[in-house]
Amino acid sequence: MAKLIGAIGVSHTPTIGYARDRDLAKDPVWAPIFEAFAPLKDWLAEQNPDALVMIYNDHVTSFSFDHYSAFVLGVGDEYAVADEGGGPRDLPPVPGHAAFARYLTRAVMAQDFDLSVFQHKPLDHGCLSPLCLLTPPEETWPIPIVPLQCGVLQFPAPSARRCLDLGKALRKAIDAWPEDKRVVIVATGGLSHQVHGERAGFNNTAWDEAFLDMLQNEPDRLADMTHAEYAKLGGFESAEVIMWLIMRGAMSDKVACHHRTYYLPSMTAIATVRYEDLGEDTAQADRDRVLRESTRQLEGVEDLEGTYPFTLEISAKGYRINRFLQALVGPEARAAFLADPEAAFEAAALSTEERDLIRRRDWGGLIRYGAIFFVLEKLGAVLGVPNPQIYAAMKGMTLDAFLATRNAQITYSVSRQ
Repeated sequence: MAKLIGAIGVSHTPTIGYARDRDLAKDPVWAPIFEAFAPLKDWLAEQNPDALVMIYNDHVTSFSFDHYSAFVLGVGDEYAVADEGGGPRDLPPVPGHAAFARYLTRAVMAQDFDLSVFQHKPLDHGCLSPLCLLTPPEETWPIPIVPLQCGVLQFPAPSARRCLDLGKALRKAIDAWPEDKRVVIVATGGLSHQVHGERAGFNNTAWDEAFLDMLQNEPDRLADMTHAEYAKLGGFESAEVIMWLIMRGAMSDKVACHHRTYYLPSMTAIATVRYEDLGEDTAQADRDRVLRESTRQLEGVEDLEGTYPFTLEISAKGYRINRFLQALVGPEARAAFLADPEAAFEAAALSTEERDLIRRRDWGGLIRYGAIFFVLEKLGAVLGVPNPQIYAAMKGMTLDAFLATRNAQITYSVSRQ
């Protein structure tokens, strides 16, 4: 079974990345940041865990308000560096631990936390500012990550209590992972700061120190606080520190603090902590239950002939072709495809197999490859192929033969025409 070997809390202000990129470690203003992160960097290098669970919030870079979720787990193999307005930082793509992430999604959802998932979304400073000092990359990053993006910018947002409880579910899932792996959980954000309105520049060092004390010794008190109480004490944007409760919830009641620093250079109080769990790991019965429940919902589906569940693994495999076919809802993409399919395939970087499946209108093959049906009906609408004809093809029947099996012999599609 996997083991959680430690937990880290760090601020994620963009000034951290700014200082690193400009090699300001010897500048007296910036040096305390590097000094605070150095013991954490050394500990991670010594421990060399198999994965970091990185808890952060995006700053309206890759996640916008057209679809804003409470908790979104990254399940991809790699994450690009986001462009936050002035071009992406000079960092390599971050490797994702996809197998662990997909397992975590199943195991946490089995505990009644309804996570969203993401792939192919770049990471902004919320994740990368601290990560570049925790595990400095050379040509590549040394430790793969599982990013957990928290929707703390738009209200209603998850409560502090919900964050603490999510941490408990994550711990059970980590302990139940049937791999001999070592995991570290990292929470980012805070501490006191406000960056908008007439109250911009607000800080509260006394509250920051009290928060760190309670985080270690009385996390339930923090979990009972409202967003407004966090905002009053630490500044409005500092309410993001509820993400630290996810990290703390993944630990038992009793922890040892092996590292703690605090520095307030400008707008945001920068803190770092590292905890060791002194309590017991998840009981074996609970591990067994979580592992069993993580797969129970689809048990037996393999016995359903001609049925292909759209799992996270299938979604990853079919990501390009599903995205390409979904894009046909746009008039420009539709017109480009109809005018020159081969050029459209090339622009989307479809594989040879994916192009062939679309060229041959191999509806059944597309399903078996990893295209979900609801993008096939969009392709059908573009090509003038009605839904029943797609159904018939998947069953190896003519349209007339398939319609004969229906109560009403009608054809239709999602096209407006």
